[in-house]
Amino acid sequence: MNKRSAIRSLPLLFSTLVLTRLTAALAPEESERDRGDVPGWVMITLMSAVLVAAILAVAEPALKSLFDSAIARVRQ
Repeated sequence: MNKRSAIRSLPLLFSTLVLTRLTAALAPEESERDRGDVPGWVMITLMSAVLVAAILAVAEPALKSLFDSAIARVRQ
């Protein structure tokens, strides 16, 4: 690497250094990161339960008739 190309790469190196330091300064500490997001997980679980209940409400008649016809075929 010659002197001219080294001088050209200085702004890139400087900006990389600044971004690295800013990221380190703004990032939460390890102890905060390990706690997790409990309210987020609760919301995801509740939304999943509501989604399953809604799908079951729509699909219940079809599933019931499918089950009844399967049991009827087994009895024959």
